[in-house]
Amino acid sequence: MSLTGPVVDLDTGAVIARPAIVDSSGYLRAAPLPMVLDLPVHVVLSGAGALAPLHEALRRSARHPREAILLLTGPFGQADRPMIKVQLDGLRNLGYLLGFAGLGAESVPLDMIADAAPYLLALAPEVVARIPRDHRASAVARAVVSLARGVGAHVLAPAIEYEAQLAAVRGCEVRLAHGPLLAPGPDGLVRVPLPAVEDEPAISLGPRVQELLLPAVTLPAEAKAEEVVAAFGHEPSITSVILVDEYQRPKFSLDRSRFLLSFAARYGHALHGAKPARRLADPPRTVPRTTPAIAAMQAAGRDSGRVYDDLVVIDELNRCLGIVRVSDLIRQLTAVKG
Repeated sequence: MSLTGPVVDLDTGAVIARPAIVDSSGYLRAAPLPMVLDLPVHVVLSGAGALAPLHEALRRSARHPREAILLLTGPFGQADRPMIKVQLDGLRNLGYLLGFAGLGAESVPLDMIADAAPYLLALAPEVVARIPRDHRASAVARAVVSLARGVGAHVLAPAIEYEAQLAAVRGCEVRLAHGPLLAPGPDGLVRVPLPAVEDEPAISLGPRVQELLLPAVTLPAEAKAEEVVAAFGHEPSITSVILVDEYQRPKFSLDRSRFLLSFAARYGHALHGAKPARRLADPPRTVPRTTPAIAAMQAAGRDSGRVYDDLVVIDELNRCLGIVRVSDLIRQLTAVKG
């Protein structure tokens, strides 16, 4: 599966990731948002050395593995499983977000998907194409959604071309999508058709924040303020930038509205541009990935001045896994009460 456009959150219309391209000089060309790269099975089976160009491309582009979602593509046999497992464990330990493509069509053992702790499960394009007219394809999609919920992953519907497809995948409770229908317009903005009332997905009770997780836009803790301005200016859907240390632990949080307001003032760029961005930052509001939505909402409300700031989701080692938007928490809890 090859992505040709942005990955879009169907609930909010926000772009959360973009495809990455390695140019002839070995640099990764991608927006400040997290990037998605296909990882063919045959490359994984070639050993750790075959992945060295990927690591080098990230290093040369000043990007961290936590900013890359690697989608494993292609089927593999029973004899390949030990090597696949070792390689995926190594990539996850380096910080890469993992995913599997072709779900519903390619032969990927379900227990291996669960063991790999994936961030993303991408449906096969041929399954997505059949969903509007074939209840069997819908059953496959719902099964993948159920699996994803059990392992804390997101589901991606690729190659969305028509509104009927979009409505159908929404009906299967798929949240992420990409394809020609969701391509940016002439102004660079993505416009997601609104769902019909009857197509609104049912919300499960008591979701954990990892089920609402979105990739974070991160910069090193010593980043200059002008670097943060560039990140915010590149993509209007970025609501925060998280400053992290060398171990990807969150140190500072920069809210889009407050940060850019500092630059809108007279002489704002001259005062702040070349200086460390942390001067304008707040402490990150962190929540463990297993935190229930209600508890996360309580954490968001403890500081009345930052009620709508993004929450930073962390793992057991205090590393940044991504963000949760308070608007998503409100939407979930409102649906539960309704």
